Amino acid sequence: MSTASQSTVTDRLREPPLRLLRRAVGDRPARHAKFRRLLGSLRHYGDERHVLPRMRQLQASGYIDEIPTRLQRITGAIDMLRFFIVPCAADYYQSRGINFYFHTLLRFLDDPASLTDPTGFNSERDTIIGHVLQVVHANPDYDLQLLASFPDGLQAMEDQVVQILAGTHPRTASILATVEDSNYHARLLEHVRAFRARPLGAPQLLRDNVRDDPHFHQLERTFGELPSAMRYFSRLPRDLLGAIRHVLFVRQFPVQLAESAATPT
Repeated sequence: MSTASQSTVTDRLREPPLRLLRRAVGDRPARHAKFRRLLGSLRHYGDERHVLPRMRQLQASGYIDEIPTRLQRITGAIDMLRFFIVPCAADYYQSRGINFYFHTLLRFLDDPASLTDPTGFNSERDTIIGHVLQVVHANPDYDLQLLASFPDGLQAMEDQVVQILAGTHPRTASILATVEDSNYHARLLEHVRAFRARPLGAPQLLRDNVRDDPHFHQLERTFGELPSAMRYFSRLPRDLLGAIRHVLFVRQFPVQLAESAATPT
C-alpha cells in the first residue's frame, strides 16, 4: 500500500481489485468504443501511407530532424520498451506498492489500443490522449509532440484533462481506476497549457523516479521526447540483419547512441 495520506488516496489505491477490474472494463458502450479504437489501431499498424504523412508534418514542425526508416522504428520501439518504458514503470510502481502486472491489466482493460503501439504513430488522436490520461508519465512531452500532428490534438488534450478534473469525461470512472496519483491530472493540465504556449520551451513534467534516478534520467533524455527518440531511432541499423543482431545481442542500453545532455530538443 502506498504511504500517501488517506485524504489523497485515489480510487486506484483504495478500491478492491474486482471493483477496479469492473470499472476498467466499463459498460457496453464503452467496451464497443474500445473495440473500435483497437481495430483502428491494428488496421493502420505498419501502414506507411498512414504513418509517413504524420511524420512529415512533425518534421515540418521541427519535432523530427530525420525520419527513421520503418525497420529503424520497429527496432527503436523494441529498445524504448525494453530499456526505458517497462523497467522504469516497474521501478515506479514498486516504489508505490503497486503490482506492475495487475496495473498493466487495468490499463489494457481501460483501453487495449493504447498498449499496442509504443511509438504512437499508428494511433488515433483519442487513443494517444487516453494513454496520457491513464498513465502517470515519465515525461508526457513525447505524446504531446505526437498530438501536434493532429490539427486539434493539443486543444483536445487540454479539453479532455479539464473534463477528467470535472468528472464529465466519458471515461472518468475507468481512468480514475488506473491512476494512482491524485494530483496527476491537475499537474498535467498545467503542463499542457504551458506546453501549448511554448512547445519547445515548457518546463518538463518528470515522474519522481525519472527525475531522481541518474540512469532513468539518461534514458528519459533519449526516449522522453519525440526529437531525441527519433534521433536515436535514426542511429540504429538500416538493414534487416543489423537490426536482428541489435535486438538479439545488445542487452543493455547502448550509451554510445544516447542523447547527449547538451543536445538541444
